[in-house]
Amino acid sequence: MNIALIAHDSKKELMVQFCIAYCGVLSRHNICATGTTGKLVSESTGLQIQRFLSGSQGGDQQLASSISCNEIDLLMFFRDPLHPKAHEPNDANLLRLCDVHNIPLATNIATAEALIHALERGDLDWREYMH
Repeated sequence: MNIALIAHDSKKELMVQFCIAYCGVLSRHNICATGTTGKLVSESTGLQIQRFLSGSQGGDQQLASSISCNEIDLLMFFRDPLHPKAHEPNDANLLRLCDVHNIPLATNIATAEALIHALERGDLDWREYMH
């Protein structure tokens, strides 16, 4: 599966800790991420991560394009709903694209853990039935 990671600044450390905890599962999949998130996760876990630009430089738009082209199977987007910053990724656009293209989406740690456990069990092989 192709898994994308993105995190608002205040959630990057949580994303790193999540990826450390589930490195074994994530290592069996293709991972991409926006620039800073990808750099931090890669440095902390040793995972190979295809890095887009940072969100403020258009990485979120690159990720949106990948979703639109059916190149992403799962998105982990740790958002800060209380303190978003102007330079951070456009939440609404990514959320809408995930809905349009039926991409499982975690916007918080609870949902991310539910999805990662489903992925580990093989419960997310739904795309093979969509075509």
